[in-house]
Amino acid sequence: MTAKIYKTLVAGVVAVAILPAFTGCHIYNKFDMAKQTGDDPLLQEYVKAADQTAAEGALGTLSWQTVYTDPVLQGYIQRALDNNIDLENARLNIEVAHANMLGARMSYLPSVALSPNAVAASYDHAPFAKTYTIPLVLGWEFDAFGKILNSKRGAEASYAQSKDYEQAVRSQIISGVANLYYAISSLEAQVELTRETSMVWKSNVETMKEYKESGRTNEAGVAQSEANYYNICASLNDLEISLNEAMNSFSLILGEMPHAWDIAPGLALELPAAVSDGVPMVELANRPDVRAAERSLAVAYYATNSARAAFYPSINLTANLGFTNSVGGMIHNPAVWFTQLAASLTAPIFQRGQNIARLKATKAQQEQTLNTFRYTLMSAAADVHNAIDSYDRNSDKAQWLGRQVEAWQRSVDATTELFKYTDTTTYLELLTAQSGLLSAQMGVISCDLARTQAVISLYQSLGGGGIAGI
Repeated sequence: MTAKIYKTLVAGVVAVAILPAFTGCHIYNKFDMAKQTGDDPLLQEYVKAADQTAAEGALGTLSWQTVYTDPVLQGYIQRALDNNIDLENARLNIEVAHANMLGARMSYLPSVALSPNAVAASYDHAPFAKTYTIPLVLGWEFDAFGKILNSKRGAEASYAQSKDYEQAVRSQIISGVANLYYAISSLEAQVELTRETSMVWKSNVETMKEYKESGRTNEAGVAQSEANYYNICASLNDLEISLNEAMNSFSLILGEMPHAWDIAPGLALELPAAVSDGVPMVELANRPDVRAAERSLAVAYYATNSARAAFYPSINLTANLGFTNSVGGMIHNPAVWFTQLAASLTAPIFQRGQNIARLKATKAQQEQTLNTFRYTLMSAAADVHNAIDSYDRNSDKAQWLGRQVEAWQRSVDATTELFKYTDTTTYLELLTAQSGLLSAQMGVISCDLARTQAVISLYQSLGGGGIAGI
């Protein structure tokens, strides 16, 4: 009878062990992005592009030193990469993920524990009987149903995702430094232009006072010139506030205490290579945030597999090795060696409802992650096209603004001459011409900054600067 029970138990264990081969073998499969696309043409295009290499010289593959050739800016970028707290935290996240991955891999190894114990017992005032056992306990979970496997693969995907995140932070820091550098340069140019114009308009006030004394104008003309001068002084104050705030932000991104920075006015950045509207998907696939989104999908996939694996039993093997003086209820001195081997199978019975709920939740989360990945991909494409459009349109705008400056300059020159030597024009006309010239000149500076920021945005949108090795 005992032999029959033993054979029946063995047959049951074997049947349970081979059950996943027929009902759930997918819990052993590795994540494959191609199997997640379904009929979605966007995701199918991404899968094809992810296996390709971007064309040589593509903007996103260029090193940041190649794009940002200004040696002063290069020095600032390097300082930010060395000192920035966000980047340091991203590096620490990699270490955390790496430790978790190593821990998941170590789960395959048996656990080893030394658990000595001693007991002294006396019954009915008899002398104490002293027993002791010094066992070495080895335990190992046989991963027949992929529980440890999926945990390990999920940890590996999380580790790869943390590296992608670090590259995304790196790219953001490089772009952030460049944006602030050129923004400060633009503000410096605006402050310089405003100061020069304020000196001219201050001179106008003195001229108008002289004209009033000679009878060529009245108090209204003097008051208009003074109001015009006070207005530009107020606008200069606003520009200096903006400049100070930009300086402080620049200090912060470089990991330093707030202070002023010596950045030349009027700097600009040109697109290093011709970029067409049809940016291939392979360049978008190079973005670290897109890769990180794909890793998130892999993590969600393995979480779903782990939820499926929870339906199957756990098989544990244990071995006790050591020596004891308590054998079969008898005390032996000296102690003797002993060996114990055991196997256990724990199958979930009453947790099935919980496991079903957990599986449904992980499936829904996996769908959410897929939707997030798809949106990330579309957002990446939108970023690229917005940057290209901004650069092209601001390049056209710069030409029109240049012509406008020339026209207003001619108007100022002509109106000034007429106002000085004839009575055919009024101060209001001169004021209109001077205000128009200043507005057009400020527009040129702002347009140059917008073109520069478009180049920076395009470079970041294509994943540029995110790879530490370039």
